[in-house]
Amino acid sequence: MNADSPAIATGIHSSVKVAVVYPFFPHYRAAIFRELLDHGKHDYLLVGDRGSLEPSIAAWQIDDPRRFVVAPCRKLGPSLHFQRGLLRLGVRRDLDTIIYLGNPYFISTWVSVIAARLTGKRVLFWTHGWNRGETGVKAWLRTLFYQLSDGLLLYGDFARKNGIARGFAPERLHVIYNSLDYETQKKLRTEIPPERLLALKRQLFEQPELPMVICPARLTRQCRFDLLLNAQAQLAKEGHPINVLLVGDGPEREALEAQARRLAVPVKFYGACYNEEMLAGLIMAAHVTVSPGKVGLTAIHSLAYGTPVITHSDHEAQGPEWEAIRPGHTGDFFQRDNTMDLVQVIRRWTTVSQPDAARRQECWQIVEQFYNPEFQRRAIDRAVDGEPAEDFFQATEERQAA
Repeated sequence: MNADSPAIATGIHSSVKVAVVYPFFPHYRAAIFRELLDHGKHDYLLVGDRGSLEPSIAAWQIDDPRRFVVAPCRKLGPSLHFQRGLLRLGVRRDLDTIIYLGNPYFISTWVSVIAARLTGKRVLFWTHGWNRGETGVKAWLRTLFYQLSDGLLLYGDFARKNGIARGFAPERLHVIYNSLDYETQKKLRTEIPPERLLALKRQLFEQPELPMVICPARLTRQCRFDLLLNAQAQLAKEGHPINVLLVGDGPEREALEAQARRLAVPVKFYGACYNEEMLAGLIMAAHVTVSPGKVGLTAIHSLAYGTPVITHSDHEAQGPEWEAIRPGHTGDFFQRDNTMDLVQVIRRWTTVSQPDAARRQECWQIVEQFYNPEFQRRAIDRAVDGEPAEDFFQATEERQAA
């Protein structure tokens, strides 16, 4: 099918049977999968491996085994994957639609998609899409792969705009954003009193009165926490000391601990934390979340608790969740790899008291509007129905420019 061909099968409004195929189901995606199973307009079936393919990511164990099909997946190299059982899935007669994780390096997906199309099924890809400029063979392969589908479920408006520029019809490009367990987060943020936030800071730092910056993320080289520590040291030299809390573990921890000792700056290495109640308190106790190398779901996690987010402004080197940052309102951007610019942006967000009620409300609002499981479920239901994709990009551009 051509890149600009229209969406097919519009008007499929009765409940249909839909398979959602992932290599495995990450624990942090449990809320959206539960939303589909419990409240989806259609009969959703999850297909994937029981175990995780990533040592640092736990797999979600699905509550209802009757709505789960085991499809073991294994890596064939750094990028290539093979998943058993997908050809059989593609020709199943009881399925009307199949939603695949849209990764062109999953070899078995190609075969399954072709089988599904030949047997009259609707095919959708759940994918990041075009978040950065690709050229050459990679760009050709991605475009060819996406053309096999009836539509794409995209993480952001930037990817949709890029898809349209590459010749894909707008009605096929459904923006579903991304989410965490927002219902739990809403409940927790109402249960944490201000005195508990102050007590947390007293437990963490010798000078709890200083502004606190946090980042809950794996300590990897890509996250560029070395930039954050350098900025922290520079701020101290300029008479504006801050505390830094890093919540997570990873291969860069030892190097970052050595850097903090060398710079003589107050950094607390909290380690990995999977207790959402504790994470809620830690995030709400901070003035701002700073993710210098890139930002993904960390941004949504922070905004859900009313804490603004700072990251760099090179959108092609970002996760799609950067779109939730509205400069001056829900966070800010600094020039990529520029420590002194990061210094200025952090100073701007830590010279005032912690986020007040109005600022927290602005952070919550963007999550309430787009980055939650209910929104995702409704957008996915629409795509399954074959309804034309809604256009959120103009609203997003206006939000970024405001």
